[in-house]
Amino acid sequence: MTIRSTVLPGGLTVLSDEMPTVESASVGVWVRAGARDERPEQNGIAHLLEHMAFKGTARRSPRAIAEEIEAVGGHLNAFTSREQTAYYARVLADDVPLAVDLLADILQHSTLDADELAREREVVVQEIGQAHDTPDDIVFDHFQAVAYPDQAMGRPVLGTAETVRAMDRDTVGAYLARHYRGTRMILAAAGRVEHDALVELAGAAFEALPPGEAGEIEPAIYKGGEAREARELEQLHLVLGFPGFAFEDEDYYALSVFSTLYGGGMSSRLFQEVREERGLAYSIYSFHSSYTDGGLFGVYAGTSGSDAEELLDVIARESATLAQTVS
Repeated sequence: MTIRSTVLPGGLTVLSDEMPTVESASVGVWVRAGARDERPEQNGIAHLLEHMAFKGTARRSPRAIAEEIEAVGGHLNAFTSREQTAYYARVLADDVPLAVDLLADILQHSTLDADELAREREVVVQEIGQAHDTPDDIVFDHFQAVAYPDQAMGRPVLGTAETVRAMDRDTVGAYLARHYRGTRMILAAAGRVEHDALVELAGAAFEALPPGEAGEIEPAIYKGGEAREARELEQLHLVLGFPGFAFEDEDYYALSVFSTLYGGGMSSRLFQEVREERGLAYSIYSFHSSYTDGGLFGVYAGTSGSDAEELLDVIARESATLAQTVS
């Protein structure tokens, strides 16, 4: 594995992991802008902008964006999280220049067409509705909100129907101009890519990218608490969690190993005791979500209401036992 890094004059970082024995490559742009960069009245704007990036540029219609990548057997997609938005493509090695050009185009030259925005707002509202109808999704939104109440870190990535419907072209454009800057972005590629060639492609394709920072974000301060939502369902979905560690914390890897042993797979303590030995849940796992200045560690499980008390006892007992016996 040969990882190389170059910072372009405008601040964009170019990373490559050259794998000369493969015939394809993945190329993506990670933007340091997510849900925690939003004001309360703009909750969901990072995710809406992610959608709008695919809705046409000065050079390409929405259909052309889809057709160009799929004509070469490639794949183009994106996702939004609490601290970043990522846009990525998977292509054959010979099509890396096309992937870089497409990514640069949608990130720098999106038209944010008003009609497309009106339609896409409603698409996102439907996505929000779908998430609310999925208990094992919405329980994590409740968990995040309780962990970080009245903070950007605690608000849902998708936003709400009210905030999304209130966003207009000027609002989305201002967010784009503020956060999509060279020093907040990384272009990364892995596969059959040559670093110097990638740097040359990126330098030409992202020349319109403005430099500069977008300012400080509010710190994430863990508070904790409890949230409950009553629904007529067959199962009770629960998350039990605690403060975790930031990416650069010295205990990050130790907690990651602990999480794997605790609830990271079929051989983990929780899976074996809760599902295999007691039959208390079909789905149970631990998780470790890390951010730049903190994190969360916890357990998710879906169980029946009558088994919830026993399940919580097992979760607590297994964590205490593992902490004392792991070696």
